[in-house]
Amino acid sequence: MRANSNRAGQYIQQPEGYKAFIPKNLPPEPAIRMDQEMWALLSQADRALGRLDGSSEILPNPDLFVFMYVRKEAVLSSQIEGTQASLMDLLEYEAQALEMGHPRDVDEIVNYVDAMNYGLERLKELPLSLRLLCEIHGRLLAGVRGSERSPGDFRRSQNWIGSPGSNGLANAHFIPPPPHIMQESLGNLESFLYDEKPLPLLIKVGLIHAQFETIHPFLDGNGRIGRLLVTFLLCEKKIIQRPLLYLSYYFKKNRLGYYDHLQAIRDKGDWEGWLKFFLLGVHEVAREATETARQIVNLREDHRYLITTNLRQRAAKGLALLEMLYFNPIISVDFVMEATKLTFPNANALVRRFCDLGLLNEITGQKRNRRFSYSPYLNLFRDPEAENSRGK
Repeated sequence: MRANSNRAGQYIQQPEGYKAFIPKNLPPEPAIRMDQEMWALLSQADRALGRLDGSSEILPNPDLFVFMYVRKEAVLSSQIEGTQASLMDLLEYEAQALEMGHPRDVDEIVNYVDAMNYGLERLKELPLSLRLLCEIHGRLLAGVRGSERSPGDFRRSQNWIGSPGSNGLANAHFIPPPPHIMQESLGNLESFLYDEKPLPLLIKVGLIHAQFETIHPFLDGNGRIGRLLVTFLLCEKKIIQRPLLYLSYYFKKNRLGYYDHLQAIRDKGDWEGWLKFFLLGVHEVAREATETARQIVNLREDHRYLITTNLRQRAAKGLALLEMLYFNPIISVDFVMEATKLTFPNANALVRRFCDLGLLNEITGQKRNRRFSYSPYLNLFRDPEAENSRGK
């Protein structure tokens, strides 16, 4: 297909002197060209999502998988926007182990987890809509960086996308539609959400995400809301039963490609290039999540066997503690004492045995107020790219 620079919209000179991009309504015209490559990518993405959804059903407790994946996504999506806090920072915060010197922006990740969980609950009673996006946005920015930028409300002024420290509109990489046109574009986007015309769902989700990022309807938080939108759409349409597909890792790893493909939509009308990139990401992320689910099952069985054969009369308490670790992978002896109803000496002895077996690892280096992490489990959710970048 020949490039059509006006296919997705056009840059229009504004009275203030800058050119803003005015998007055309969805679906694109001419219609998306479903060539052989597109069908192949769509098919493999659909199959990978099906395997992922099925793999979650074999888990003894699927919620333990969701618990960590929600947090991993919150960290990665926030890091794309410049947040420095890590998954361990978040888990230590939740375990009330965060000390001075840790990144303060962990609050942004906590908000992301809250916004994600809130949105998933609200979907049970309210369809995905502009109203729901505003509610989620309000929770995302409450009390953190960007909280002065109208949380929960669509923007009423012009925004732009540019390099940090750039001189505003004059040096912007991209300028979304001005507010009065933005409202019309949002109205069409919401209508497209409910449009029943035949269109493969993953194609539709890819179109919606890209269009949302082009409209850029909030003064802050557009990237995070746009990534959440993908998961919400898949859950609402019952493509996946649980929120297990998160694309932030793929977008973060291929950041330049992600931005280039979005810009190529605006500049060249290249919806197909973006959709192929998007479908490839769905396949890659779903496949990796399925493998992680398999590893969790194997890890749990290995560790249950380890506890049963080594703890003998303490095995029942040990198995109970093991299950707790999937929701509380950073613990203290006091936590174990309260959760298992053991005395402090017995709880301490149980933690020590877990350390001897390689199940727990002391992470504070202190003699008092010690914290222990379930490292073998946490290692399944590491971000190799982030670790490599720290080592450079």
